Amino acid sequence: MTDRTIPTLAELHAIGAAQQPSYPDPAAVSAAVDRLRTLPPLVFAGECDDLKAKVAAASRGEAFILQGGDCAETFAGATADNTRNKLRVLLQMAVVLTYAASVPVVKIGRLAGQYAKPRSSDTETRDGLTLPAYRGDAVNGYDFTPESRIPDPQRLLDVYHASASTLNLVRAFTTGGYADLRQVHAWNSEFVRNSPVGAKYEAMGQEIDRALTFMQAIGADPDEFHRVDFYSSHEALLMEYEHAMTRIDSRTEQPYNVSGHFVWIGERTRQLDGAHVEYFRHIRNPIGCKLGPSATPDDALALAHRLNPENEPGRLTFITRFGAGKIRDGLPGLVEKVTAEGVNVAWICDPMHGNTFEASTGYKTRRFEDVLDEVQGFFDVHRALGTVPGGILVENTGDDVTEIIGGGEELDEHGLAHRYESVVDPRLNRVQSLELAFLVADMLRKP
Repeated sequence: MTDRTIPTLAELHAIGAAQQPSYPDPAAVSAAVDRLRTLPPLVFAGECDDLKAKVAAASRGEAFILQGGDCAETFAGATADNTRNKLRVLLQMAVVLTYAASVPVVKIGRLAGQYAKPRSSDTETRDGLTLPAYRGDAVNGYDFTPESRIPDPQRLLDVYHASASTLNLVRAFTTGGYADLRQVHAWNSEFVRNSPVGAKYEAMGQEIDRALTFMQAIGADPDEFHRVDFYSSHEALLMEYEHAMTRIDSRTEQPYNVSGHFVWIGERTRQLDGAHVEYFRHIRNPIGCKLGPSATPDDALALAHRLNPENEPGRLTFITRFGAGKIRDGLPGLVEKVTAEGVNVAWICDPMHGNTFEASTGYKTRRFEDVLDEVQGFFDVHRALGTVPGGILVENTGDDVTEIIGGGEELDEHGLAHRYESVVDPRLNRVQSLELAFLVADMLRKP
C-alpha cells in the first residue's frame, strides 16, 4: 500500500515523467502494477536507514563510498556466476580502498534493479527499419525485431524476480564466508602476482599482508573480518515499477522505496518540476541525483532544497559526471555554492558517463585513462576547496570483457571485438577495476 502523501501514478504522469515507455495495453500495465504491489519488499527500511547513516559519514570524510556494477543488467545475466564475480571484484576493490583510506568503505552494488535505461532517442533505425529503442530488459527486448521491441509490462514482474534472486545470492555470499577479509585479500595477492599490471601494486599488497598478520598474531578476529554489509542501488527510472515498490514502514509510518537501498535520479530526468523529483522527495531512502556539465550551481541548490528540505545528513548524494576534460572547470562552482549554503550532501564521482565515445571499429567505448583522469580531477577539486571526495561510482563487471580501451592490459580499439558483451554502455573488466582501485587508493593516501 502507498501513503496518501505520495502522488498517485496518474498524478505523476500528469506532471510529466520523462523517459517512460509507451505501453500499448494499459490494462496489462495495471495488472502488472497491482501484482507488484502485493509482493514482499526486496530490501527493508531499517537497512536503508543504516545506509543513510553511512552516507552521512562519507560526506564528513569518515567513510568512502564504492558503488559499482552493470550499466544495464539483463535477465540472462542474473546467474550465480555473474553475481558472484561482480560481488568478488567489488569486495577486492573495497579491501584496497579501505586500507588506503583508513576509513570504512561503504559497498553499494549497482545491481538487483538496474534493468532500465534512459535513451537519447525513442526509436532506432537500421537498414531502413525503424523500431522502438531498447530501454533495458525491464521494458523490451534487445533483439532488433518488431516483436522484441514492443514494451511489455510483464517484464516489470521479471525485474522483481530477477532482483530477488540476485539479492538472495548476495546476502548468502556476504554473510556465509565468501566475503572473509583474508580470502578476499588472497584474491588480490593472486592478482598482484599474475596480472601484467599487478607488480606495480606489490608494495601495498605486502602492507595489507603485514597488517592482517599482525591482527592475527594479537588474536584479533572481529565479526567484520568474516562478513560485510552490502547494499543495492539502481536508477529509479520507471514510474510503474518504483511506485508499486513503495511501501509504508511499519516502524515509522514513512514511505520507502523497497526495490533498493539507494536509488538515484538520472541526468535526463532531474527536471525540478518533473515527476521523478516529485516522487523522490517523498521517499525516505538515501537518494542520489546525477549532475552533468549542464548543471549550474543554482540547479544543484534548487534540487537540494527540493529533495532534502530538512537538510538531513546522508539523505542526498550528488553524483557528478562531467567528463575528464570538463570536471576541473565545471565541478568547483557547484561544490563552492552548495558548501557555502551549508547544504548537507555527499559528493560521488561517476567517471564513466562523461567519457563515452564511438571507436573507429563502431563499438561504444571509453578510455581507461579518461576514467582515471576524471577521478583525479574530482579529488583535485575537493582537495583544493577543502571539501570531501565522498566516493566513486563505476560501471564494471567481474568478467574479463573487452569494452574499455587502455589500462595496464593496453587494450586497443581492435581488441574490443574480442569479448564485448554489454548491451548498453562499456564496463571496466576485472583487471581494469582492480587497477583503478589501486590508483584511487594512491589518491586517498595523499593528503
